[in-house]
Amino acid sequence: MHAMILEKPNELLRPVEAPSPELGDGQVRLSVCDCGVCRTDLHVVDGELAKPKLPLVPGHEIVGRVTELGRGVTRFKLGERVGVPWLGWTCGTCAFCRRGQENLCPNARFTGYQIDGGYASEAVADARYVFPLPQGYSDVEAAPLLCAGLIGWRALQAAGDAEHLGLYGFGAAAHIVIQVARWRGQTVYAFVRPGDEKAKAFAHQMGAAWVGDSDKPPPQPLDGAILFAPAGELVPTALRAVRPGGSVVCGGIHMSDIPSFPYDILWGERMLRSIANLTRRDAEEFLDFAGRHKIHTTTTVYGLAEANRALGDLRSGRLTGAAVLVP
Repeated sequence: MHAMILEKPNELLRPVEAPSPELGDGQVRLSVCDCGVCRTDLHVVDGELAKPKLPLVPGHEIVGRVTELGRGVTRFKLGERVGVPWLGWTCGTCAFCRRGQENLCPNARFTGYQIDGGYASEAVADARYVFPLPQGYSDVEAAPLLCAGLIGWRALQAAGDAEHLGLYGFGAAAHIVIQVARWRGQTVYAFVRPGDEKAKAFAHQMGAAWVGDSDKPPPQPLDGAILFAPAGELVPTALRAVRPGGSVVCGGIHMSDIPSFPYDILWGERMLRSIANLTRRDAEEFLDFAGRHKIHTTTTVYGLAEANRALGDLRSGRLTGAAVLVP
């Protein structure tokens, strides 16, 4: 197979020709149609997430077609189009798994981190964490649903029924979340990096009622806010923007340090929480919702060999929407 390999954090991915991955019991083999490029991939490549499997094939927004079934797999048919997300394996026996919190399983393994991912022409995945994709999406359009969409969905649920919702950072996840929020009747306020006129225009285009710099207050108090930007200094800013009783949700897997802040901006039963990974139920609910309501994705396509350029464009903020690699 063709693959882009991370051999050491903070180095460029290297193109390789490698043997096809072995297929185990309970797994499916996929011919990769494409794979989304996520900010979590950046955190892995840039060494901000500790102890990745090395060498590693990154990528966890995989769209592929089933080419082989491992022993015991009956859920899928050969040729079926499926998606593979970040959560790639859980033990099923720990206390978290038993109470429906498999996203917190201490033994979990993650696609494109401890399990080789989709920056390749082939992949294998645990069939329990592989999902049919909704009709009406091209392969490229479907890829961002598998992390930007899923994590955004979980973060939106955590923010509650916020009539006035703030989104800090307007990239791949936010451009999906705003569509779901507007369908639910919520008014969305978008916060972008100061001077990023391209992101401001994109947020307006996607239906934000107000767009402003991330260090500025909104025109009225928010009922809830979601932080997709991995900038810890925005946490106190968001808390100040949220009314008493509101929630601030941190949607990223990695964030820079949160500075100290006065207790009075948390007081008033404001809630600060994080989102960790996803569950199979999240995937089933969101993919069904996306299929019924045709949530749109904005993408930029790169060849697989251009993975380093795609990561660089994401790192520098040059992307609008989501990047997708096509083998």
